[in-house]
Amino acid sequence: LHKTMYVLFLLFQILGAVILGFGIWILADKTSFIAVLQMSSPSLKTGAYILIGVGALTMLMGFLGCLGAVNEIRCLLGLYFTCLMIILLTQIAAALVIYFQKETLKVELSDIVEDLIENYDPLDEDKRNLQDAWDYVQTQIACCGWTGAKEWENNEILRNKSNAEYPCSCSNRSKDLVQGRGFCSLEDPVNGTATYADWPVHEQGCMDGVEQWLKDNLGIILGVCTGVAVIELLGMILSISLCKNIHSEDYTKVPKS
Repeated sequence: LHKTMYVLFLLFQILGAVILGFGIWILADKTSFIAVLQMSSPSLKTGAYILIGVGALTMLMGFLGCLGAVNEIRCLLGLYFTCLMIILLTQIAAALVIYFQKETLKVELSDIVEDLIENYDPLDEDKRNLQDAWDYVQTQIACCGWTGAKEWENNEILRNKSNAEYPCSCSNRSKDLVQGRGFCSLEDPVNGTATYADWPVHEQGCMDGVEQWLKDNLGIILGVCTGVAVIELLGMILSISLCKNIHSEDYTKVPKS
């Protein structure tokens, strides 16, 4: 039982480091869809700090649990069990909130991206990182806008230029992707005001691309979440078992009258 506990505590150290690293990555990442959300939504930034806290706590609990098992300290094992239970319940609560609030979250994401597109300005250095992150998303997923390229017609700069330009990161032409950001000009001038249908851009919206990525990787995501939950449950069961064994041994050492 002790050997099993040591292995489990080692797993928790690794698990804590992974969660901690994931939280740091969310805060540090500047070139992905996560970066767009992190820079636009305070809730995701808060979530990143929570992940960092949970990761650090998990590593600390692994150390304390191992210390409790080696020295047979029941209070440390009890603390380990309590913290694991809190972490597990928090994860379940977070999963339920995401599941039941998914439509609300979808609307929030849509508002974030629509606002970004409407106010996109390649000359605005204050929003450079956020805009570069969105350009990266459109280039990597081969998409345009959140629901489609039509959203870019709401951009103030493009409207003032009669939509004779289009976002380079949306383009389906490799020479535009070399520039990768800002606006590119139509090669064939259009009489009057152009529309998104005149642009050489991808038809798919990024929402469909992100949803497809989630569907393609749903098995991996669920597998990782299930594995984490199983490890936590095993840690709770084994810590309680070890507590009971220590308690029993204490009683056997009491001299009989």
